[in-house]
Amino acid sequence: MIGWTLGHYFFMRYIKTTLYFLLGIFALAFLMDFTENAGRLASLPSYTPLRGLAISMLRIPFIMQQLFPFIALFSAMATLISLNRAFELIITRSIGVSAWQFLLPACLGAFLLGLAAILIVNPLAAWGAAKSQKIIANWRTGSNFVLAHSNRVPWFTERTDQGTITIGAKRILDNGRVLVNTTFIRFNSNQTIRDWLNAGTAKLGDGSWLLLDGTRYHSGRPPEKFDEIRIATKLKSGFIEQYLADPQTIPFYELPYKIRIARSFGYPTNKFDMHLQSIIALPALLIAMTLIAATVSLKFIRSGQSNMMILNGIIAGFMLYVVNVLMQAFGKAGYVSPLVVAWVPVLIAMLAGISFLLHKEDG
Repeated sequence: MIGWTLGHYFFMRYIKTTLYFLLGIFALAFLMDFTENAGRLASLPSYTPLRGLAISMLRIPFIMQQLFPFIALFSAMATLISLNRAFELIITRSIGVSAWQFLLPACLGAFLLGLAAILIVNPLAAWGAAKSQKIIANWRTGSNFVLAHSNRVPWFTERTDQGTITIGAKRILDNGRVLVNTTFIRFNSNQTIRDWLNAGTAKLGDGSWLLLDGTRYHSGRPPEKFDEIRIATKLKSGFIEQYLADPQTIPFYELPYKIRIARSFGYPTNKFDMHLQSIIALPALLIAMTLIAATVSLKFIRSGQSNMMILNGIIAGFMLYVVNVLMQAFGKAGYVSPLVVAWVPVLIAMLAGISFLLHKEDG
């Protein structure tokens, strides 16, 4: 069994390498996001370079959360390759320490990195993403600027005692209870349009929508400005949160409650379940990435590590990430159980890495 001193040394080497990658990717992601925001938001009257930096800083945890699998892959590869080049792995093996023993500190580091991503980064990412969306929405609401390629909230239709209403918006806030730049289209019983209401803000209350600062359009009549209008609704906040809210803007510890609320109203919870299971499976995914890195980094080559082997490791890790994202799309759509989608690709990758190492180490 690997001793405490040697295990601690390998563990600290992995942690230091991981910190270097975290800092480097943080700086790169920050600069890229700030550049993108400058091009996207510079036309808004409220935008300044300093505020753009603040928006990018709020978004960085959300971006980093998506990159943790690659950080784990590159950190493990860099650590093992550096140990190989310094002959430290050769000496370690010569004293009877197997690959399984000196890979344990790296796997432990990957597991702790996954826990940090869940307990620290995820709540920060959810808060920062929601906060940045709210700030940008406020900037757009206070101007006549409309982003041509902005992601639109899906439209949905509600049938009430007063008729059918189709609702859409360009931005959502407060987990779906506040819609920004929203449109309400009310229909008559014969499915003709009764009126069309555009409002800067729509707030969902108990049994009604409160539309603020908007314009009402009637067929054959001039537009009418209004300060506020109430429209009766049977919708509950649980439905709005389920249907409109982005699960990635909700901290992981609030997701089980949101799922229970949505289920109590009889609404599907696939995307919330999928996001929760993917967060829980993150430490296992990082360990799988570490094992994939080990399959291409343990072999000693006198002239240095083969570039083709390193490329194969990167491709294998990228394929695992792509398959995982693709499977999550099926989970969100409800075609496959989120529990199966989150864990099966990770477990298959872990078993494949273990099998390869068994064949390589033990024959």
